[in-house]
Amino acid sequence: MKILFILNDAPYGSEKSYNALRLAMKLQQEHGDAEVRVFLMADAVTAALPNQTTPEGFYNIARMLKAVLHKNGKVLTCGTCVEARGLQQPNLMEGAIVGTMSQLAQWVVESDKVLTF
Repeated sequence: MKILFILNDAPYGSEKSYNALRLAMKLQQEHGDAEVRVFLMADAVTAALPNQTTPEGFYNIARMLKAVLHKNGKVLTCGTCVEARGLQQPNLMEGAIVGTMSQLAQWVVESDKVLTF
């Protein structure tokens, strides 16, 4: 089964990204045959920045994305959104790739489930 998560909100300030990635990680843990894909749009693209520092006891979205990638998940970022924020591929964490709306459209068509946060 292919499951696509589309994240729109900034990684901090709300718990949407946190909750989406908690679910993605749980799916990977309990349903190893599920293919998890994450597409970051709008302010969510900043979740793919490396070296995020968070206070002790708080969640770290970058660490959670790395965990998804480590279990063979895929992470694409919206290229237009990345550019609008002055970011580029070398600034993103290893494994996160700048993608396109065409790639997102293809992922939507290929997915059995699409979840938006």
